[in-house]
Amino acid sequence: MHLWLSHPLVMIEVVPRVRDEKAPRGVHRTARISLRASASQRRRLWAMLVSAGDVWACVLELNSMRRARGDRPLVSYKELCRELAKAGPGCFGELSSVGARSVLRRYSDAYFATAKKQKKGDTKARYPRRRRHLMAARFYAGTFSLDNTGVRLPVAKGCPPLALRLSRAVPYALDQVRSVTLIAEAGRLYIDVSAEVPVATYGPGEA
Repeated sequence: MHLWLSHPLVMIEVVPRVRDEKAPRGVHRTARISLRASASQRRRLWAMLVSAGDVWACVLELNSMRRARGDRPLVSYKELCRELAKAGPGCFGELSSVGARSVLRRYSDAYFATAKKQKKGDTKARYPRRRRHLMAARFYAGTFSLDNTGVRLPVAKGCPPLALRLSRAVPYALDQVRSVTLIAEAGRLYIDVSAEVPVATYGPGEA
């Protein structure tokens, strides 16, 4: 049984995580931009955030079941992605596999960060166990289209395209953008645009 299929609630960039030492020095910056979406687009976006929360809940439920029968939990990103692949497309509404994998990455990172803290003696550190109704979905460069007026997010196979207008221009050069993240805050929908900006350098006496 694959939990992805049976869960009752189912309703940036390819940047390497290990940086090339020869690459120019850079810092990451994020700008939050509100979306100008139609009523139908807003419904689709809210549903995607709910689906991302369902992915998180499924991982929690899967590992709860595994612990109950004495199996080790699945916590590595690769293991979780294999479980997602077994489920097949369309299990989480319009949420694309890219968005679903971003939730799996967040869970895996949170688990190992907690393990590291506990190893250092932090008794207050807790593994992720809390379900969330909404979860942000991140999309990496190469999986979305972006210009200074709009963004087109990836969706599950067979779903209509999702092209959205931005409320303002992106404050970074487009070739510096590494990811965009769909989020909700105070009842409004936003896109967080993350970019890798080179560190300013100066010659002697020019700083």
